[in-house]
Amino acid sequence: MSPIPSPFETADPADHLGADGIIETGHPAVRALAGRLRGRADTDVAYAQAAFEWVRDEVAHSYDVRDPRVTLTAGEVLDQRVGLCYAKAHLLAALLRAEAIPTALCYQRLAHGDGHVLHGLVAVHLDGAWHRQDPRGNTGDIDAQFSLGAERLAFPVDEMLGEVDYPMLFAAPARCVVDTLRGATDVLALYDSGLPTALS
Repeated sequence: MSPIPSPFETADPADHLGADGIIETGHPAVRALAGRLRGRADTDVAYAQAAFEWVRDEVAHSYDVRDPRVTLTAGEVLDQRVGLCYAKAHLLAALLRAEAIPTALCYQRLAHGDGHVLHGLVAVHLDGAWHRQDPRGNTGDIDAQFSLGAERLAFPVDEMLGEVDYPMLFAAPARCVVDTLRGATDVLALYDSGLPTALS
């Protein structure tokens, strides 16, 4: 598997602890879930893994379950238990930041049909380094796992297909993601041709 892009190594963890209207670390339901998960985890690594697995397994990926509802904020995702990769990453970031674990949003450009689509995931800062995690949800041959060693993401990038691991960390969601989801009324209608195709 490809190594994590090296620019991640220079990102300041302190820049990736804040909240906004999408990464809602103070949302009552987010705080309650964080408290429950933290109560069963005695280290930051154990908590991060528990939060990752909860979001991966307990929040359905919209396309997998053919659910048209649009979710964007951490609170919406937690309330409706469904979302695209971006939305699931927003909830995971909120849960981790709520427990003072620096968490950034990051993106890949993946082959999709005849073109490409932007895929969202997170990077967590643990044990002195950034580690990408993909809570998209496992199905078929997708088998993403929490890992602080070799990456176990949903989609390894194939450069021959024009795919890209973007070597940037974001404290807030990419504007193209926010604008796309805020302007949507049916996520499934976006999936074939309406999602962002690259960072812009």
